[in-house]
Amino acid sequence: MKILIVEDETKIGDYLKQGLSEAGFVTDLARNGLDGHHFAMTEPYDLIILDVMLPDVDGWRILQSLREAGRTVPVLFLTARDSVEDRVKGLELGADDYLVKPFAFAELLARVRTLLRRGATIATETTLKVADLELDLMRRRVIRNGQRITLTAKEFALLELLMRRQGEVLPRSLIASQVWDMNFDSDTNVIDVAIRRVRAKIDDDFDTRLIHTVRGMGYMLDVSDEN
Repeated sequence: MKILIVEDETKIGDYLKQGLSEAGFVTDLARNGLDGHHFAMTEPYDLIILDVMLPDVDGWRILQSLREAGRTVPVLFLTARDSVEDRVKGLELGADDYLVKPFAFAELLARVRTLLRRGATIATETTLKVADLELDLMRRRVIRNGQRITLTAKEFALLELLMRRQGEVLPRSLIASQVWDMNFDSDTNVIDVAIRRVRAKIDDDFDTRLIHTVRGMGYMLDVSDEN
């Protein structure tokens, strides 16, 4: 599942991104209100973690804009503003939860999972499917042709990214930033090794290949004509 973090405090933003990535989520991090608003309005997210006090555009206005545009993505406010009035304002604007800083990551993760379960009201929101490959986002399960496949958290996040962007060629730099939260280093083969491991699990024992290498460009998941 894909989460947007809008947080201007560098340490907190990096901490959230790392923790949620390690928990198996695909994450984007915006460090100011304008970028956060742009991402929230143009990209599909399963959850947004939103600070209130942000440069340029505050969290109140971002949430109000989302709801006025008819976007129902769950929003969790994460802020130092702890007055009753602030909590009420956030909920009245359409926030789904409100957590005050400082916070324990375990509690935040529990709230994130609760909101994702609450928002998953139809199967298409919790399951990705390409051909006979199914990814159950809530149960963290992968099934191909009825066969259960075990993946690590990073392998699951990598496969989720490929399936969400089905038919797109994803460069190594994008995969590195989305799954490993790192800048791509041409001297490392971490991406290629991970792709080989996922491919071995979901492709090698099946007739139809889904993960494809596009030479000089990156990787793509799709049902190709050659199949």
